[in-house]
Amino acid sequence: MAGARHASGARRPRQPRRPRQPRQTVAVLVRDGVLPMELGLVHQLLGTARSPSGDLLYDVRTCAPRPGRIRTDADFPIYAEHGLDVVAAADTVMVPASHESDEEMEPGGLSTELVSALALREGRRVASICTGAFVLAAAGLLNGRRATTHWLSADRFARRFPEVTVDADVLYVDENEVLTSAGEAAGIDLCLHLIRSDHGAAIAAEVARRTVVPPHREGGQSQYIQRPLAEPQLTSTGAARAWALTRLADPLTLADLAAVGSMSVRTFSRRFREETGLTPMQWLTQRRVDRARELLESTDHTIDRIATESGFGTAASLRQHFAAGVGVAPGVYRGAFRGSAR
Repeated sequence: MAGARHASGARRPRQPRRPRQPRQTVAVLVRDGVLPMELGLVHQLLGTARSPSGDLLYDVRTCAPRPGRIRTDADFPIYAEHGLDVVAAADTVMVPASHESDEEMEPGGLSTELVSALALREGRRVASICTGAFVLAAAGLLNGRRATTHWLSADRFARRFPEVTVDADVLYVDENEVLTSAGEAAGIDLCLHLIRSDHGAAIAAEVARRTVVPPHREGGQSQYIQRPLAEPQLTSTGAARAWALTRLADPLTLADLAAVGSMSVRTFSRRFREETGLTPMQWLTQRRVDRARELLESTDHTIDRIATESGFGTAASLRQHFAAGVGVAPGVYRGAFRGSAR
């Protein structure tokens, strides 16, 4: 995502997050009607993230307004051992969706106890998955901010909470201490984004590999990908993407990618957007930024060398694209991750 922005669209200066200490507490606030997949993905991703020395980086706890048996939207319940006291003390709060109640919420519709437990303070953040954004909005946490939710609920959300600038065409929105994401799969992207922000691209990539999910989809990528899998009679652009990933340092062109895919440039460009939600050059720039992040975290290479190895060519080009994609300059990013647990 191209950095956090105010509702006005002006860029908000981002303070780079220094890596947090191991075992940051994450409270997952569940309510009757919770989607089990959304609860599970937080535990699967954040709950299994480890430093290279094997230390767990997050302590994920399932919480409810009242501890005990919680209905899900499936044919089985769950048991939440923890209550709002754990939510109030947590470093990060994650709010998955509950289709029983979310879309009926109004501004000010939460209990005083729940609003207090969700309140922001220095050093903490609150995030939502899917229609969990209704809870954050009802608590007043999204007023004056950009936010997203599942595109099917976006119009209702915008009508209920006019103080929030709704962007239904993105996977997630990072407003520093408050983050929102679209449907279930976007919750995976959000969790990986949190790990990447806290502990770097290498640890996030390892979690993604273990979970067999893409390591990085930009928050600004569209929710509306027309053809996530190629139809049997059509040639996918996947081979060209795999080829490009092994040649990021080369000056690749759109024609090069189309040739690998055995398509015309026009057909390749159309099919690429259908399959990824991005243009080929947008995708290539994002992958080069990913490569630059890894090199900044794991090597002492000069900025000029990293610019060459990541395919940006010049330090000026690297700085421009890195700041647009990550929100800070390469040198600031490297400084934030020096001395982190690896």
